[in-house]
Amino acid sequence: MSELLGRHWSWIAWLLIIVAVTWGMVVVRNDIDEAHVALAYLVVILIASSQHGGALGITLSITAFLFFDWFFVAPYGTLAVAKPFDWGVLAAFLLTSVVAARLFERVRLESALASDRARELDHLASVREASSLKDAVLAAVSHDLRTPLTTIKALATEIASEGDDRALTIQEEADRLNSLVTDLLDIARINSGGATLNPEPNEAEDLVGAAMQRVQGTLCGREIKVVLEPGDPLLVGRFDFAQTLRALVNLIENALKYSPPTEPVELRVKREGGWLLFSVLDRGPGIPEGERERIFEPFYRQPGSPPDAGGAGLGLSIAHALAAAQNCKLTYEPRSPGGSIFTFSVPAIDVEELTQA
Repeated sequence: MSELLGRHWSWIAWLLIIVAVTWGMVVVRNDIDEAHVALAYLVVILIASSQHGGALGITLSITAFLFFDWFFVAPYGTLAVAKPFDWGVLAAFLLTSVVAARLFERVRLESALASDRARELDHLASVREASSLKDAVLAAVSHDLRTPLTTIKALATEIASEGDDRALTIQEEADRLNSLVTDLLDIARINSGGATLNPEPNEAEDLVGAAMQRVQGTLCGREIKVVLEPGDPLLVGRFDFAQTLRALVNLIENALKYSPPTEPVELRVKREGGWLLFSVLDRGPGIPEGERERIFEPFYRQPGSPPDAGGAGLGLSIAHALAAAQNCKLTYEPRSPGGSIFTFSVPAIDVEELTQA
């Protein structure tokens, strides 16, 4: 009985949240567009679905769809739609929110099933099983999300061809979600051993040059200092070039997110014993000591991180998994007097060995 009452109160609370979010957006209606409205509603729907199931998520989706039409699609105060384009926006929003709510419900059910199975195993076996199921769920959910994303992108492209500039916003948000889906698929593939890596001799200079080219579009006037140890000979390591490039770019982008705009990010390269080290240094807030064991977990975000820091907390996790998959290392250490140092270490190769080979 108490569980049923608690569920009713949860539904009422989330419906009130939808009403509050709607009221807040109505106040600033002239300063926002349909894309902002859709994203605000989707955030509420996804959080509610993850906590209380798909039925609540679908209910909120329908409620948000009606509020969307009534308050934010001209003519206001009616369910009529003046422009055919707006039907496409409303349909895309309803499709995405309902599909996402159902997928979150499936994740909840499969997670519960995984927990039941894990209790039947000893501690080590349960950890392995939970990890395997998590990767399977991530892969399945990510794969299923591609279909509605493809539909939304196709609709946006068609609308853009008709000269409506608002379609660009839809395309950009669809691309952002598609990037998240790609990260989810990749981390599931890496953790399950399905990623193909080919470690071979590569020069550090080539990797650094490729990484600098890759991040040029995200610098926005920021500075990255590349530092090589004085007197170092040709630096060569054994690693998969493409996947190590991705990991290094993730580390640089992470540093750019958290480091103050006036502080440069440093990329230092040096050889230390049998390892070739690529270190990314920033002047961000650093990681509290009690949180340092969690920084490479998927979806981890630093306490107090601004909501607009960007990303979903997968960059470091992917970089760490790519390091482990090719017998390399990714480590963290605090930077004095403030900031972080992430070091990607690969096996070093002597130039003489290459000459003899």
